[in-house]
Amino acid sequence: MVVARHTAMRPKRARTRARARTRAQTQTRASALGLKPAALFGSVVLAGFVAMGAGPSVARDLGVDGALFPILETDILKTLEARLAKAGADGRIDALNKAFASRARHSIEHPPAVHGIATADANRSWIFDPTYVVPADIADQRGQVFAHAGERINPLARMPGYNRVLILIQGDDPAQVRFGLAQLRRFGPTRARLILVSGAPIALMREARVQVYYDQNGLISRHFGITEVPAVITREGDHLRIAQVRP
Repeated sequence: MVVARHTAMRPKRARTRARARTRAQTQTRASALGLKPAALFGSVVLAGFVAMGAGPSVARDLGVDGALFPILETDILKTLEARLAKAGADGRIDALNKAFASRARHSIEHPPAVHGIATADANRSWIFDPTYVVPADIADQRGQVFAHAGERINPLARMPGYNRVLILIQGDDPAQVRFGLAQLRRFGPTRARLILVSGAPIALMREARVQVYYDQNGLISRHFGITEVPAVITREGDHLRIAQVRP
């Protein structure tokens, strides 16, 4: 029994001694290369991966697996082209173009009235100070700052020749139209500007043969705090006087 056991263990010891010799040889080679065994093992593994990926790529047609079906949906571009052709043939495109032109013409000849503007029922006036505070430095094209942040500026103080007169009226009120035209003649067409807050400016220009402006989106009336018209804005020193006049 002892002899049998000793004989059975010989192959195992032989394998152990072989592994030890291989390990010793690896360490000897690593030492000769100046590497640790772990670094040598990593280099060998990396070289193996590089060699595996260095070969040429191969592509081939694997064929078709499954049934193929044709596209049954109609091309959207062809559908749109067909609808446009049909609309052009039956005159719908011409009708749409005419309707669009009519709406555009109406919006130009009858712009939206400024909301919140009433007819003045009494005469009153007040002084408007155009001074404003510069929010940030303003420079010219050469980078030279001519207005510093926090500085208070009155534009009229820098515009000694400004003498414009603004006349605001409701263009659909005949009494206000007469008042506005009278003021326009009084101050002269080169100095005064007739501005409507409602009505048809183009029709008034054709009828009275004068230049007429419109307070788009109420920018002028809101800026000066005007809520009733007729209103006349004139210069008074470095300020503006706003007068609401009962027509």
